[in-house]
Amino acid sequence: MTSTYAAPAFAASATPDTHWSRDSVIYQVYPRSFRDSNGDGIGDLAGITAELGQLADLGVDAVWLSPFYRSPQRDAGYDVSDYCDVDPIFGSMADFDELMHSARGLGLRVIIDLVPNHCSSDHALFQAALAAAPGSAARDMFIFRDGRGSEDDLPPNNWQSHFGGPAWTRTVNPDGSGGQWYLHLFDSTQPDFNWDNPAVHVEFERILRFWLDRGVDGFRVDVAHALVKAPGLPDWGGTAWGGSIEGFPGEEAPMFGQPALHNVYRMWREVLAEYGPDKILCAEANVDPLERMANWVRPDQMHQAFNFPYLTSPFSAPALRSVVDSSLRAFGAVGATSTWVLSNHDVVRHATRFGYDGPGPREGDGIGSADPQPNLELGRRRAAAASLFTLGLPGAVYLYQGEELGLPDHTTLPDASRQDPTFARTSGERIGRDGCRIPLPWRAGSASAGFSGGETAADPWLPLPAAWDDYARDVQAASPTSHLALYRKALQARRIHGLGTGTLQWVEEYCTEQSLGFRNGTTLALLNTGTTPLELPRGTVLLRSQQQLGAGEALQPGEAAWLSI
Repeated sequence: MTSTYAAPAFAASATPDTHWSRDSVIYQVYPRSFRDSNGDGIGDLAGITAELGQLADLGVDAVWLSPFYRSPQRDAGYDVSDYCDVDPIFGSMADFDELMHSARGLGLRVIIDLVPNHCSSDHALFQAALAAAPGSAARDMFIFRDGRGSEDDLPPNNWQSHFGGPAWTRTVNPDGSGGQWYLHLFDSTQPDFNWDNPAVHVEFERILRFWLDRGVDGFRVDVAHALVKAPGLPDWGGTAWGGSIEGFPGEEAPMFGQPALHNVYRMWREVLAEYGPDKILCAEANVDPLERMANWVRPDQMHQAFNFPYLTSPFSAPALRSVVDSSLRAFGAVGATSTWVLSNHDVVRHATRFGYDGPGPREGDGIGSADPQPNLELGRRRAAAASLFTLGLPGAVYLYQGEELGLPDHTTLPDASRQDPTFARTSGERIGRDGCRIPLPWRAGSASAGFSGGETAADPWLPLPAAWDDYARDVQAASPTSHLALYRKALQARRIHGLGTGTLQWVEEYCTEQSLGFRNGTTLALLNTGTTPLELPRGTVLLRSQQQLGAGEALQPGEAAWLSI
């Protein structure tokens, strides 16, 4: 059966049909790993500003900055102690303003991360809550509960932290006795806000306005599905992350996807609208099924939501077709375009994931030196093909820094270098996310591949593999067949041919167990996920993921191509 999907129009009263977010390409910058300007081993805002021209040259529309707020950095900045200040390790507010000014001059929009589910235990509001009595207004900003058991020595419920262990930590009273427990879906130093309290809403509206007043173009909302919890905080027998398993469908998880969330984002959308029609909200709403995820993306709520089913799809033609169909159907039903994403700062990079035939050794977790290692040649070849296929789809695309270089994970990172709290909280049972957060290589032959400025620069906060000189941006910029060259050409062609706002129609003769093909306007996109070559049809080859191959040759295994038809 042939399926045809047109990129849907948003309701004219809320988001114009030509809104920039519909077909945007947004580049995620993970600040501490992007570029270090002062040689302290940690990336900073000035380093981002210095390299913004590289991103404009790449052809993206916007930059999304992961957290740079003041923080004790126990979870790489996702533990915020002050939402309205820049952490000194990243620079100053003047550095942020300079970044904004430079981005505007290059035609780049800037989106920033917002972390509303939880803050740092160092935050002034939480410190006040700890000092206050049970039942006080200060404590009501967070989720404090009495324990269970005859001596309140058991957690209030059985919820588990995403990072391992219980999702509750007990406080200590001034006399040394055990006090109430507080909820943290992540690390114990990241207490969850109580979104049943109107004062929390007021506080975050203040934060939104602070950054909108400084000119930001929108917010990527961290764990957007988790803010509101089910009344009574009932026990849950499913996964800590709310995924569906037998007997425990994800839509019943009491810590995720509660109906009251929609009102939160309606109010936020109204705030953004006061600053003009171009501001956007993007939800990190990792819920299933896709139809449920699409509930966050409506004309009066979020503009976009991360497409996690696409992110986690294997390099398989039937699996990819299924998730593309489901995505376009689900998001189209609410008047939105889908987003497409292959990597981010929380998952194994796709150049590593696709280096395994079948599932990797640690599904949903990082890869360590004791695990079977990926075939990097295979992984990078498939990553290039998946990227070209993705950029041909109608809708918006998110790129994670370094994927345009074909970077893999650091899969042999020494345990002593690991900083992800997941590794510590599980005593090493889970490797964590450090492997996908390694600093970027800029110049081959330089200390730390040019990540840090100056000859006396400190070691990077995470060590780069020695072999990454081969992936350095200066090396790839000089090669017309590099991964970087592919991304530049693909993003330019995507814009020229209007693929982001186009229409997808599957071409059934190329849709098999081993391959996929679709038309988007006058462009035919082909992907070979199999083990044998695929004969190319007649037409002009616009681009192929293995650029060193001749245009007349068959499409090789692990290769994609765009043709003009």
